[in-house]
Amino acid sequence: MKHFHSYEGESMNRSEGDITGGFLMEVCVDSVESAVNAEIGGAGRLELCSSLLEGGLTPSLGLLQVVKQYVKIPVYVMIRPRGGDFLYSDQEAEVMQKDIELMKSYGADGLVFGALTKDGQVDADLCMELLAASRPLPVTFHRAFDMIHEPVVALETVISLGFHRLLTSGCDSSALEGLPLIKRLIDQAKGRITIMPGGGITQRNLQRILEGSGALEFHCSARSSRDSAMKFRNTCVTMGASFSAPEYGLKVADVSKVRTLNDIAKNTL
Repeated sequence: MKHFHSYEGESMNRSEGDITGGFLMEVCVDSVESAVNAEIGGAGRLELCSSLLEGGLTPSLGLLQVVKQYVKIPVYVMIRPRGGDFLYSDQEAEVMQKDIELMKSYGADGLVFGALTKDGQVDADLCMELLAASRPLPVTFHRAFDMIHEPVVALETVISLGFHRLLTSGCDSSALEGLPLIKRLIDQAKGRITIMPGGGITQRNLQRILEGSGALEFHCSARSSRDSAMKFRNTCVTMGASFSAPEYGLKVADVSKVRTLNDIAKNTL
């Protein structure tokens, strides 16, 4: 499958039709192993995060640098200073600005962020500042959109600010549940921005989501659980809060899952 380098970041208004090969799969990853597996499986782009358990936070510069050594496909970096809501303080906004500058200087191909006001609208002022810091890289507005009060109004804001892409589950618990809204947003966007469904996408529902929405890009993690290689184990201790990930289990992007999703998309579109 062809990888798509050339079309990123050329124009502010993306039209859907110029994506070589018709569709693109983005895989969110939080390790070098997952990044490599996603590329082998046929992903066209990576969303690089730390802590997928919290929905994805800003990754370390070390992770970005090493991932860039191992993969050729574009790497979009998550800019999200903490888990929880998307209402950011001035200090958090400063951290996001700095992270954007650093990620750009260490080879990020694009950036992923979003910010809301306390009444559930797009924080246009903060987004404008962050977008200015991001230039000339393409930027995705992430699933902060799914916590928005009026999605139809918010879409126009996201477009007018100059985001290239919107990642959304259709403001529902998964892209399948949010499918009616995703379709409505794609119809509303009329190619002015790329709408990328994400959230709970698996080989069981991908075809329905692509056919039902008309989307040409989709976002998934395609992970499998793997047991830790640790032989000695202290089961009395956990490193995080009670809801934390198991200490002796890893989740890694699975080459065969990525490949299967890729094949489904190719056959659907």
